[in-house]
Amino acid sequence: MLASVVAIPKSEHERQLVYAQHKLRARVFGERLGWDVSVRDGGETDEFDKLHPTYIVTTTDEGAVAGCARLLPAMGPTMVADVFPSLLPDGQLNGHAAMVESSRFCVDTALVEGRGNGSVHDATLTMFAGIIEWCIANGYTEIVTVTDLRFERILARVGWPLQRLGEPKKIGVTMAVAGTLPVDRDNFLRLRPSNYRSKLTSLPGSVRRNP
Repeated sequence: MLASVVAIPKSEHERQLVYAQHKLRARVFGERLGWDVSVRDGGETDEFDKLHPTYIVTTTDEGAVAGCARLLPAMGPTMVADVFPSLLPDGQLNGHAAMVESSRFCVDTALVEGRGNGSVHDATLTMFAGIIEWCIANGYTEIVTVTDLRFERILARVGWPLQRLGEPKKIGVTMAVAGTLPVDRDNFLRLRPSNYRSKLTSLPGSVRRNP
């Protein structure tokens, strides 16, 4: 699987990647999980997509979008600070210049490619490795995120445990928790699947593929 990064789309291919990840978000968050999200023209978007985020998008060998995540600097507006302050100690995020927020992480686990014999889909591991690789290349050392307890268990299973910032609380239909994840080369090397390929700045263990 191939991890790509898109900030402001500069080509038709990048615009298609961004649109496809909005569609995947609609299927996962709106249809499968039943979250209260805004879906228009088949894609899920919110106000944070207007802040010129960076998207990490994983695609299969056939070009189908298998996973995506949205990254924003923690010093600016973020979902964890502005939407979910109840999950933070005293309602405040102690953000810093080397912290980035990951939000809208989702994976199409129905895909046959990447299912393999492991308990975690290769698309999930490719997303983890791609996010870490991009963070290291851009000087980030820590990720802050809000997730549910099921996904927190997945993080623990793969050896990248979430450091909780507060106690879980029910938000809508989800038991949510805010926490941080460390960014370093050891985690990248441990989490990347054997078929990992990247259009990001190469680290040991990644395979660079030019556009």
